[in-house]
Amino acid sequence: MMKTAIIGGGAAGFFLAVNLKEMMPEMEIAIFERSSRVLTKVEVSGGGRCNCTNSFALVSDLSQVYPRGYRLMKRLFNVFNYEDAYQWFEAHGVPLVTQDDECVFPQAQDSHAIINCFLSLARRYHISIYTGRKIQSLNELSGYDYVAVTTGGSTKGEGLRWLVSLGHEVEPPVPSLFTFSIDDAKLHALQGLVVEDAAAYIPGTKFRAEGPLLITHWGMSGPAILKLSSYAARHLADNQYRAPLSVNWLQQREDDILSALHEMGARQPQKLLTTYNPFGLQQRLWSYLLEKALGQRATQRWCELNKKDINRLVNTLMNDSYQIVGRAAFKDEFVTCGGVSLRAVNPSTLESRHVPHLYFAGEVLDIDGITGGFNFQAAWTTAYTVARCIMESQK
Repeated sequence: MMKTAIIGGGAAGFFLAVNLKEMMPEMEIAIFERSSRVLTKVEVSGGGRCNCTNSFALVSDLSQVYPRGYRLMKRLFNVFNYEDAYQWFEAHGVPLVTQDDECVFPQAQDSHAIINCFLSLARRYHISIYTGRKIQSLNELSGYDYVAVTTGGSTKGEGLRWLVSLGHEVEPPVPSLFTFSIDDAKLHALQGLVVEDAAAYIPGTKFRAEGPLLITHWGMSGPAILKLSSYAARHLADNQYRAPLSVNWLQQREDDILSALHEMGARQPQKLLTTYNPFGLQQRLWSYLLEKALGQRATQRWCELNKKDINRLVNTLMNDSYQIVGRAAFKDEFVTCGGVSLRAVNPSTLESRHVPHLYFAGEVLDIDGITGGFNFQAAWTTAYTVARCIMESQK
């Protein structure tokens, strides 16, 4: 009887095990997890709801959602894509729903719907699960015909050293998907405020992201910031998480902003600037931006705005400047940029180029996505690819 060992009891490991067992019922499969529990990252993902994939309806190019690994994901989507993942979970007793933002969750709005599905199938298929087992050498798995590594991200790279000793190139892992610490007490006072359509970017680079932006008691968060942290993960790490940050609060053209300001001045000339604004910004944010742009002149009336005031206000609305002074964790989740280099694996099978019958799936590879279910989709796609390739190797 053929035997497969899976190192890592996370999403990719269980998905690989279940699919391989369904493809090859005679295969004996064991999952080895270093911690005392399996699927812990699935449990906390999506605020405990598990954003398990995305409809990709708003994605025109995979590079938009996979800053690293998009070319490989494009190839592997021919094997197993987001539509396949949606159908798989529903066929295995997990009804899904797609939100307005195209994120896909279990209908139960509970990550345990995914966890219970995996554990139930593991029991049904007699997949062995060993917790508290830290595998550091293939010699520990000498009785297995195939080995798949699905250990997830390694924030400090310690879990990748034994793979390096086998000849695999590794891209140094650094955090991705994190919020920004900004040392600005007046900004912190706006905590809890959300701007639904903002743009955040790092001046002098190509890194830019759009979407809802949340002001927190430590700085900034929300989808726009999380996406930007993913795009710029390595750049920010190289700069010790200190970098300039610019925010466009309106996502409007300069001519339209100027027109709105002039129109407000003509329509409500005696009103205070702080009382009325033509952009629908929350009052607290509007007052903060006025003071930042105009200082003491923020208390004047609309009719008193001069050309210099208007230019400063436009610049603050479109190009508001901050300084990132550190990173903060995104709740209990984390994703890493880096891992086993894609040069070290066969792009069609994800088999190691250095060790026959050794495969990789999930975040242990140098593939990572922005927030929105894309990282789980990478886990499902790469895990299914490995399962199919192991099956086909037996033909």
